This record gives sequence, C-alpha cells and structure tokens, in this order.
Amino acid sequence: MREQRRSRITHYASRITSMNLLLLTPQLPYPPHQGTSLRNFHIIRGLAAEHEITLLSFLEEGQTVHNAPLTELCRHIETVRAPARSTAQRLRQLLTTRLPDMAHRLYRPTFADQLRQLLATNRFDVVQIEGIELARYLDVIRVASKGVKIVFDNHNAETELQRRNMQTDWRQPRRWPAATYSWVQVGRLAHFERWACESADWVTAVSETDKLHLQSLTTHVPISVIPNCIDITEYQDLPLPIPFDLVFSGKMDYRPNVDAALWFADEVWPQILAARPFTTWAIVGQKPHARLERLRDVPGITVTGWVADVRPYLAGARVFIMPFRVGSGTRLKLIEAMAAGKPIVSTRVGAEGFPVVDGRELVLANSAQEMGTAVLRLLNDPAECTRLGAAARQFAAAYDWRVVIPKFNQIYEKLILTAGE
Repeated sequence: MREQRRSRITHYASRITSMNLLLLTPQLPYPPHQGTSLRNFHIIRGLAAEHEITLLSFLEEGQTVHNAPLTELCRHIETVRAPARSTAQRLRQLLTTRLPDMAHRLYRPTFADQLRQLLATNRFDVVQIEGIELARYLDVIRVASKGVKIVFDNHNAETELQRRNMQTDWRQPRRWPAATYSWVQVGRLAHFERWACESADWVTAVSETDKLHLQSLTTHVPISVIPNCIDITEYQDLPLPIPFDLVFSGKMDYRPNVDAALWFADEVWPQILAARPFTTWAIVGQKPHARLERLRDVPGITVTGWVADVRPYLAGARVFIMPFRVGSGTRLKLIEAMAAGKPIVSTRVGAEGFPVVDGRELVLANSAQEMGTAVLRLLNDPAECTRLGAAARQFAAAYDWRVVIPKFNQIYEKLILTAGE
C-alpha cells in the first residue's frame, strides 16, 4: 500500500512541472489598461513559462483576440462577446432573484456552453477563475469535470468593498439611493462570496487584509495571498513626460475611483489652489463617469479620458495622489507610481494591503487638511520627493510579476499532490 501511494505521488509530482490550466477571465487581458487585466495578463505571462494555458474570456467592445502577446502565451483562446444589461434588466434581476448584482453581470449561457465543451474535450489539471463576476460558473465546472481542481482568484473582498461603499454614501443625502443599493448588495454578496469560496478547492486574495475579510466569511477552504504585480522593467526608462503637478489614475467609472477624485476636488483642491494658484492636476483614465463632468470646469484640473499609456503622466507627475475613502484589494496604481519613482500621498485606505510605513515609502494622510498639507509640502520640497521616490522604487521591486506569479505553482503543487494521495 505504501509503495502504491509513493508511486501515485511520483506520478502526480511529474505533472507539476507542466500542467494543463484553464483560465477564465472577465475580459481579454490585453492590452492591460486596468487593474483586473494587469493582474490577469501577468498571471498568464508567468504561468505560460511552465504550463499549457487555455484561456476562456469575455470579449469587450473594441477588443480583438488576434494580438501577439496572448496568442504566443496561450495554447488556445476562446472568447464570448460580453453581455450588455439595461437598467430595466438589472432592476428586474434585483427584484426577482436573491443573487447579488455581480453574479448577474457576466453570466451568459453561451459562455457556460463553451466552458462545458472545453471541459469535455480537454483534461485540465486546474481551472482558475479570475474574479467573483465569473463565480457562477463554479457549478458548471463541478458538474462537467468532477475531478478538476478549482482555484478562485478573488481580486477584491467584495462584501467588504460594498459595505464601505454603503457607509461612505450614507453620509451624503444625495447619495442615499446608491447607499440603499449597497445595503441590499452587502447581504447578498456575503452569502454569494462565502458560497464561491467554499465551492473552490483553493482561494487566493491580493493582500493579508483581504484574506482576513474572506476568513470572516468562511474557514472551510485554504486562502493564500498572492499580491497584485506589474512588470517593474517597464517603469525604469519612462517615455517623454507629460507634466502635471499632481496625477491620479484609474478606471474612472469605478465607484471608489470616482469617489476619490470628487472628494479630493471638493475638499482638498481648494486648499492647494489657495496656496499655489497655478497648480495642475491630471485625472487619467478611461470611461470618466458623468459625475466627474463638473471637474472639467475647475481651474487646474484636466480629465483626460482614455490614454494609450499612463507612463508619460507618471513621468511628468511631481506628486502622485491616492485620495481613497473606499476600497478593497490593493491598488496597482500605487505600485506603478512607486516603480516610476514618484513621491506619493495616500489615505490609509489607498495604501491598504501594502506593508508601507508613513514617511518611509510614501506619506499617509487621512483628513482633507492632512492631505492638502502633505501635498503642498512635497510640491515645495524636491529633495524630499527624491528621497521618497527612491524608497518607493525599492519597495516596488518585490511586486514584479517574476517574483509574485510563481507563488501560484505552490498552490497547484499542493492541490495535485493531495489529489494523488
């Protein structure tokens, strides 16, 4: 019996060096213009060196599957056009089901059918689900391929994120409808996120903070931390700068980003203009929400919309700001700014999940007064900016994809060896 067990373990161990992996992503992760696609692209990039990758992804408007990086990295790619939902559909789903809004967002029978077909015609060692929007397909995987191991890569502690959205919006009467929506979603998300974690064989979180939030929902599944990461080398020689005193970047229809920009504009920006009337600030990122339109008329503020490359704005920034009041997970924009050697002023929420120290790699400031004071101090102190930028660049080195992504192999090894016992 002992010899048979040893033989099985030897057999499975031999497969660990090269496994057949199926990844599900909410959008084609190239070009990587936002946090989700950045994480997913580097996961594929890191895993492809040792494993065979099949990618099943939703395809957003304007995306094409025919691009060199992904076709070179993946053995096979299949896509399904991303669904569009009207406000009426969302309201109907809210009233007629008990699932959270995120569970409906990317559920499409066509995607489920293609997933079943892939599982029927291939023998995968691991299926990895990137984000809670795809968690409803867990049942499809379990039915179609009973022996496959499932890793649920949870990019945010979504229940906690929605709870923070609710708490922030309750403070503003004009945001009470949004707060009410979040109140409904918190309970539904807690149930759904718990189910998603417990339906997987392993869960990954992007920070120790998120891991603790997920462990408060369930203790029935192992949870490992695999941080967000970037390609550090892309920020060593930056392109020609586009100069602004302050820069904030992100997907600008994402609720925490919108809240951060508006809070800074309303509560901090007047302080800065009073002391430095010609200060400039760029809000860089795709799909600016309608709530940001009023900022276009504010002196010194530029709302760029989509840009091909954020690095020229990083190169030209004197100070990078992270004025978050709401958030979960970790913010890749922080590591990008650090890798570019930029001095950063952030709230504690903005830097949450990273083991940073106030005054060492960045400056932490929670209140509007503290943030305004910190920004003005750095704008007037080039030597301090240089010191902080150098420390930030050194800190960011630990978040290069070459360092981070191999951590997934440790999880796969444990899953496969367990299956062989």
